[in-house]
Amino acid sequence: MEKLIYTFPASKTVKRPSHVGVVGSGDLEVLVEPNNSNETIVEIRTGITGFQDTWKKVIERFVSQHDISAFITVNDFGATPGVVSIRLAQAVEVSVNDSNDN
Repeated sequence: MEKLIYTFPASKTVKRPSHVGVVGSGDLEVLVEPNNSNETIVEIRTGITGFQDTWKKVIERFVSQHDISAFITVNDFGATPGVVSIRLAQAVEVSVNDSNDN
């Protein structure tokens, strides 16, 4: 298992935690938790080693699009960058929207 951690400055807070995906399905899961500091901390746990540069680019792109202050955990089981981006976007949508918006 490889563990990668990235930290970025952020300003928008998330309203509630979220959980999307299931790692046991051969895909990945994303957990988003509110963070009281002005930063986004992303922790990635993956069984696929050697893709640090790819992960960094995917996470940098996500953070540039979503300026949220959160602790994000990604548990990966070989998902493609496209699937990672979709799961991250889904988790943010749940975390930043009011429950009355649905």
